[in-house]
Amino acid sequence: MSIILHIDSSARTGQSGKHPHGSHTRRLTRRFLDRWLALAPDTRIISRDVAAFPPSPVDGHWIEAAFTKPEARSEAMRQILAESDGLVDELESADLILIGAPMYNFGVPSTLKAWIDNVVRVGRTFGFDRSRQGAPYWPMLAPGKQLVVLAARGDGGYGPEGPLESSNLVEASLQVPLAYIGISDFHSIGVEWDEFADTRVVASLASAEIQIDGLVESLVTAPATLAA
Repeated sequence: MSIILHIDSSARTGQSGKHPHGSHTRRLTRRFLDRWLALAPDTRIISRDVAAFPPSPVDGHWIEAAFTKPEARSEAMRQILAESDGLVDELESADLILIGAPMYNFGVPSTLKAWIDNVVRVGRTFGFDRSRQGAPYWPMLAPGKQLVVLAARGDGGYGPEGPLESSNLVEASLQVPLAYIGISDFHSIGVEWDEFADTRVVASLASAEIQIDGLVESLVTAPATLAA
């Protein structure tokens, strides 16, 4: 049985096409899961809505606790890291991480960044030893996990080779830190033109949904992609 960790981060509730002012990314993650479950109904889904239930931001007390050796942590430190421990446990258990990521001011929502900061953690998801020559850092997550990012942008041209590609900080801000801890298999599909609410966003949504269907089929049927 495969396990999917499904994360939504849009401040908009509901799904576009079904609810007034609904979220495109919530619509896309729902389509991905529906198509996946149609092909692999025994898949376990772990859902986390970081917009509705934001992870605590990292602060000085968190940093002190995280960089203290586990055997030396006080009970207060263990409590500070309890939320992060739970989020890492979810990540460790998943074969595929599905993230709905709208673009807010060129980057990801702050609540999604808080999730990243809680799971990219020394001693839990990456190792560090300054005495190691040339490679003091190393990923600690088990290999073979897949990352799928379903994004939405207000304007057009933020995709690969588009005129605004360099201003798109969404995919990189997820791909880079998660590859750092061991999730290097990355897939991304995006919707554009939301702010214009015309035929361009309709066409972009249709294209994204077709791409999602194809991606799901390729991932489900890949013989060694996910755990059986």
